[in-house]
Amino acid sequence: MPSVAGHGGRGGRGRRTINEINMVPFIDVMLVLLIIFMVTAPLITPSMIDLPSVGKAARQPDQIIQVILGKNDALEMRIKDQTTALPLRDLAAAVQRAQGAKNGATATNSAVVISADKNVKYESVVKVMDTLQRAGIQRVGLSVQLAN
Repeated sequence: MPSVAGHGGRGGRGRRTINEINMVPFIDVMLVLLIIFMVTAPLITPSMIDLPSVGKAARQPDQIIQVILGKNDALEMRIKDQTTALPLRDLAAAVQRAQGAKNGATATNSAVVISADKNVKYESVVKVMDTLQRAGIQRVGLSVQLAN
C-alpha cells in the first residue's frame, strides 16, 4: 500500500493561488521615477517669455468710425454723433471717404469698429469685415458691447 507521506502530508493543496495584486514592483518603479525627476528637475533651466508691454502699444486712433449692423442686416455708419444709413456695397467707399476727410489722406489713424445686434447672423458680420478688409482698410475690430 502506498504511503500518504509522499505528498508531504498536505493532501492536494500544494500551492495556493494568491488573489491579491503584488504592489512591490509598482512601488519600486514609482520610487525610481521619483528619483529621476528629483535629479533632473534642478538641471532644467527656466525659459524666458517676452510679454508685450504697455509702451509698445499703438497710439490711440484719431477718430473711431462705428459700423452698426442692425436687425435685417441694416447698415449704419456713425462718426461721432453723425449717423448715416447705407447699403453694404457703398460701405467701403464711405469708410475710406470718412478716413480721408480728416487730413485729406486715406492713411489716417482711424479705427473701424463693427457693432452688431445680438440677433444678427455671424455670416453678416463676416461679410462686413470682409468688405472692409478687401477695400484695404487696416484697423477693423469688433465691439464687445451691444449696439444701441
